[in-house]
Amino acid sequence: MLVSVGQFSPSGEVRENLDTMRSLAGKARAEGSELIIFPEESMFSIGKVEGSLAAAVDASWTTFVSQLSLLAAELEIAVIAGGYESSGEERPFNTLVLIDATGRIVDTYRKLHLYDAFSYAESTRIKPGDGGVKVMQVGDLRVGVMTCYDLRFPELARALADLDADLLAVPAAWFKGEHKIDHWETLLKARAIENTLWVAAAGTSSRHTVGHSAILDPMGVPQAALEDEREAVVTADVTRQRIDDVRQFLPVLRNRRFAGNARIVEAH
Repeated sequence: MLVSVGQFSPSGEVRENLDTMRSLAGKARAEGSELIIFPEESMFSIGKVEGSLAAAVDASWTTFVSQLSLLAAELEIAVIAGGYESSGEERPFNTLVLIDATGRIVDTYRKLHLYDAFSYAESTRIKPGDGGVKVMQVGDLRVGVMTCYDLRFPELARALADLDADLLAVPAAWFKGEHKIDHWETLLKARAIENTLWVAAAGTSSRHTVGHSAILDPMGVPQAALEDEREAVVTADVTRQRIDDVRQFLPVLRNRRFAGNARIVEAH
């Protein structure tokens, strides 16, 4: 199944971002892609929103999702994209939505791990997710989802692998900084290798974020990648057969001795 990631720099205007996503999704569909993954903050960049964030979210989330549904149905391509969903409080959820190729909303995922690191505090503006981990069916693939900072938590990726995910979709707005591109690329490879599954990461491209979107196979080898921050689409053929082949000679999930309720014995 052909899968694409669409990299772009969201503005503060939902309609403008939807136009960009339509253009990128059209390119992906022309390549034969059945799924396109867009970055975190595809709805809008909160750093570019004027006034109350809660008010902007209340005015935009429903429009964003409904227009994304129309886009998916018109182009006949499934879409995963990040936005901000009202929580009923001042702090909204950072939410991914999966829409299938008929325009049906399949499910949503609310970011579990908020970016309270590197002198930033996402939790001051965003409410942490409350819905647990999510694996969603897209065509022949089971797609596990995580958002940006979630990537630093290997137990989340392993939980998705245990739910038989074939592909980890990772929309992100990965901030620039010392070693940050290195962290991004290393962690994407690690999540693929340690779980022997595919990883498709859609990075926000802006002067504050790294871009570097990529699709990696279960050996952690990039099959399609962007080495910069330009607006672009990359596509790769994501297959269950590649997972099965890798797990024949690298059966790490089957070889585990510590899993779930395993008991830790302290050495003396």
